[in-house]
Order: sequence, then C-alpha cells, then structure tokens
Amino acid sequence: MGDRGPSPLRPPTTPFRVDSALSPIDRDLHPVVHLGRVAVITGAASGIGRAAAQELARLGLKVAIADVNAAALDELAKELALTYGDGNVLSVPTDVSKLDEVTRLHDRVYEAWGEVAVLLNNAAVGVKGTSFEGLENWKTIMDVNLFGILNVQHTFVPSMLHQENQSVIVNTGSKQGITNPPGNAAYNASKAAVKSLTEGLSNELRERPGVNVTAHLFIPGWTWTGMTGANKSAEKPAGAWTAQETVLYMLDRVRDGDFYILVPDNETRREVDQLRILWGAGDVVEGRPALSRWHPNYRSLFEEYMKEGLAQID
Repeated sequence: MGDRGPSPLRPPTTPFRVDSALSPIDRDLHPVVHLGRVAVITGAASGIGRAAAQELARLGLKVAIADVNAAALDELAKELALTYGDGNVLSVPTDVSKLDEVTRLHDRVYEAWGEVAVLLNNAAVGVKGTSFEGLENWKTIMDVNLFGILNVQHTFVPSMLHQENQSVIVNTGSKQGITNPPGNAAYNASKAAVKSLTEGLSNELRERPGVNVTAHLFIPGWTWTGMTGANKSAEKPAGAWTAQETVLYMLDRVRDGDFYILVPDNETRREVDQLRILWGAGDVVEGRPALSRWHPNYRSLFEEYMKEGLAQID
C-alpha cells in the first residue's frame, strides 16, 4: 500500500471554546426566538424551510416566508394564517437568485413589521455538475446556493445592523461543503463557499462596534423531507431525522450561541462527523491525496482511524 502517513489527531476530549455570554437563557425569554419578533425564511415552501416556518410561528414569531414555488408557498401561508392569524404571516414568492425580487422581499418585510430577528437563508437547489461537465447546472447552483445567499445578505444585513434588538442570520450549509464527498462537485463547491462566506460574515459582524447581529452556519444531517416533497406516501428511513427534529436542534444551538451548528441524525452521531472532518483536514496537513477517504490506497486506513477514534471517545 505504500507510505500512508499517520492518522490525524483525534477530537480533543475537552474542546477549547468560550461559551456565549447569552447562554444559558430560558428559551421563553430568549431575545431572538421570542414572541412578537420577526423571522424571514427563504426556501420556505418545503423541507427544512417549511418546518422552520411552522416552528417559529408556533413560538409566536411573525413569519415572512419566501420561495420560488409560489403554489406551495401559498399553501403554507394559508395553513399558517389559519392557525396564527393573517397579521402574523407574510408570503412573498421570491427567486433569491434575482436581486430585484430579494429587494422586494426586504421592502415588504420592513414595511409590514420594521425589523428582522431571525434571517434563515435556506433556499438551495441540488442539480448536478462534475468538475468538467454540466456548466449550465454549475451556473444554476451557484446563482441560487451562493449568490442567493449573497443577495439576501447584501439586502437585509445593512438594515439589521441598525436594529436595537439582537438578531441572528442563519445560513444553511451542508456537510458536503466540508468533507467534499465525490459525486456532485458543483453542489459541494457551492456549500463550501457558503461556509467560507458565513465565517467571514460572522467575523465582520463581531468586529463592527455596536452591532447586535450574529451569524451562524447551519449544517443539517440526513433530513427526511418526503412528507413535504413530491413523494408524500413514502416512509421515513430509520436513519434520517425529520425536518422538524433538525429545526428544533438548530434553534437550540442558536439559543446557545453556537456558530457551527453540526446536526446529527439517527445514523451519524456527532463524533462520527467530527472524525470525518478531521480526516479531511489531515489530507492537507499530512500531504495525502485529495479526498483520501475515498482513495483505494487509504480506504482501509480511514476505516481503522474511525474505529480507533470512536473507541477512544466511547
């Protein structure tokens, strides 16, 4: 097999971190996820976005929902309005890849409610593009997954900077944007860019005096959205979480002030994700081949590394 090099370091047993000054706070009194405040959710018509809209409305927030699928968005708006009242729901069909439509969304929200407490930048598409094929798909995925988030940030953040009350921006990333598994280079690259963008946003907000806005990277695990997607009769796989479970976990981590919201599922625990991420970083540090986790000469070493790492944690 040749010189494989050493395994990356295991996750530290006592991670170095500084707990947020806001944590812990009683969830009923949290200044962001709180009765009467305003949430804006893109990609709200299905899946995680839909579950987030339902949960935040249940918690008493006013919700502005946006999605390119106008029919599905209207269905959700009627459902929410029936339960929580027309005055607490604003539905704005929006293609986030188009700046003028995002500007219209911003103006509608601020005209109606004058603030945003939770901005969930969730809209995304998953079309496929390899590293040298599918250029039109690359353009589509970058327009939505990356420039859609940029359009929302450039439109909403300047207004949120001047709000007195605390607010949060949550960008939906992906584990694929961190571990970069083979199969869809376009999607992986778009979500890697979202990670980098959100890290930069967090630093810029932190360094700006008097700003009461924080950024968070939401990294879902395996999430089943079949009940809100096309295949409504299918049964949820045992390994997946529901969209509601994923959203509840995300909101708990936002309340705790976490930046990286790495979500587990019934098949992949947090420690497994940590080891996989560390292995990927080890490719750079140790000079292994790119994506060595899937390289035939390193596959067995990766399996040993995972077994040893999980044994140390357990």
